Amino acid sequence: MAERGQYIASESSFYRVLREANQLSHRHTSRTPSSRSKPKALTATSPNQIYTWDITYLATQVKGQFFYLYLFMDIFSRKIVGWQVYQEESSQYAADVITDICQRECIQREQVVLHSDNGSPMKGATMLATLQKLGVATSLSRPAVSNDNPYSESLFRTLKYTPKYPSQPFETIAAAREWVAGFVDWYNHQHRHSGIQFVTPAQRHEAKDQAILIQRKAVYEAAKAQNPKRWSQHTRNWDWQSDVCLNPDKPNDSRSVNKPNIIH
Repeated sequence: MAERGQYIASESSFYRVLREANQLSHRHTSRTPSSRSKPKALTATSPNQIYTWDITYLATQVKGQFFYLYLFMDIFSRKIVGWQVYQEESSQYAADVITDICQRECIQREQVVLHSDNGSPMKGATMLATLQKLGVATSLSRPAVSNDNPYSESLFRTLKYTPKYPSQPFETIAAAREWVAGFVDWYNHQHRHSGIQFVTPAQRHEAKDQAILIQRKAVYEAAKAQNPKRWSQHTRNWDWQSDVCLNPDKPNDSRSVNKPNIIH
């Protein structure tokens, strides 16, 4: 219209008229953009309160084909509480693993929150029905946001970057299961995890870590007392970590006024 030398009103006036006539609604074939909020912050104060899980690919000797590792961990202790390797992603397989975990860990109804991403095995009807039957609450990440499931992502990185990870693809599913079994045993019982003051996940899961940390602190304090000149400040912090938070709110987040949901 401007090229034709015509002027009726400003762009903002056009939008005002359209808005008053209800002509600004979404009319495209694409989905309406929607904002997705961060999952609610959860805090665990002891083992068997918050689990997180995910599935990762394990390469096979057939290009383009993979085995699938289902891995469940306790965020408080970092212990791998359950795992299995299958030839496909399935809600049924996931349900089998969580059922076995709840039996071995003697999980009661409404005791555990299980966090995962939005994959189909996580939201499949069989998995959801099993969780409801077991009394396990669910928490889901935002779509395509890996940061909402940081503990599982970190665990997968540890698994695939350990020096003992096979340099060649797995030949059979039995070979994959055998290797993962060895990794899980090492990770739970030998690996001193930096996120829990360098105790093993099994020690923290079994509530043995507090005594270990008290002993370490005493050793450091005694060493400082014998030769204080070699210590510029305090000794290393061996304080016990009393709680672990999943997806904590940022200090400047308006939602941070609400306290995280502490699982007791």
